[in-house]
Amino acid sequence: MTDPWPSLPFEAWNDTRATLHMWTQIVGKIRLVQSPWVNHSWHVPLYLTARGLTTTPIRYDPRIFQIDFDFIDHRLLIQTGDGAVRSIALKPRSVADFHREVFSQLAELGIVVTINTMPNELADCIPFELDEQHRSYDADYANRFFRALLQADRVMKEFRARFKGKCSPVHFFWGSFDLAVTRFSGRPAPEHPGGVPHLPDWVAREAYSHEVSSCGFWPGNEMLPYAAFYAYAYPEPAGYDKAPIRPAAAGYQSRLHEFILPYDQVREASSPDAVLLEFLQSSYEAAADLSHWNRAALE
Repeated sequence: MTDPWPSLPFEAWNDTRATLHMWTQIVGKIRLVQSPWVNHSWHVPLYLTARGLTTTPIRYDPRIFQIDFDFIDHRLLIQTGDGAVRSIALKPRSVADFHREVFSQLAELGIVVTINTMPNELADCIPFELDEQHRSYDADYANRFFRALLQADRVMKEFRARFKGKCSPVHFFWGSFDLAVTRFSGRPAPEHPGGVPHLPDWVAREAYSHEVSSCGFWPGNEMLPYAAFYAYAYPEPAGYDKAPIRPAAAGYQSRLHEFILPYDQVREASSPDAVLLEFLQSSYEAAADLSHWNRAALE
């Protein structure tokens, strides 16, 4: 891989980003409705593969099926445990067209699934079956995003391995369209206020039922128009926003209540892994120390 940390200029691929966000929501919701509930919505995310993102096996009792995004050959692959395969081209096409094609291919496989077609965690959105607005797919930038995810996933897994307390997998949440890993102190947290667009308050409250230090990689949106690594604590302890997070390029965003390290600061560093691990570790230490976690028992 000649460019393992590819450039990802926001404006150049924003339309593709927005379309791909909706496509991943459609696939993610299929996994959601077919899966038993796991604490903190851990039954919901997608996971990195060597070629893209996967649902992992999904129940359709007694059968199983799996849906994969392949960002190298640019196709969506639907496979069943009894050997059937369907392939859908990833190309410029509307969200509504993608939605129709996915469910048509599932029906051909004898799989009938019903999802809520309103996107989650977005204030202004269109039901999938009516969305003709989002229809962009730049294969080069989809592949660049995938390669950036691969690097983030690799380093975040190294960071995750340092913790022996309760910790999430490194997983891709299609609602917020980010790769995340979350550590837990083991103590209950105050009730989350909710208010996330198109997400039931009880889901947010269950997700944040316990104290966390969370971090991840996000490609940005119009409010923060660049790819970035982030870190936050819930509940946020006093003084967290003033903590000396490393490297110096990281800064606290009061609108987001998160520390942000621009992706370009990592990819352009002489040692991207070391810079990213420093950010992840220092932001965790700030959250854990200010909240008085029992670090000796958790690390």
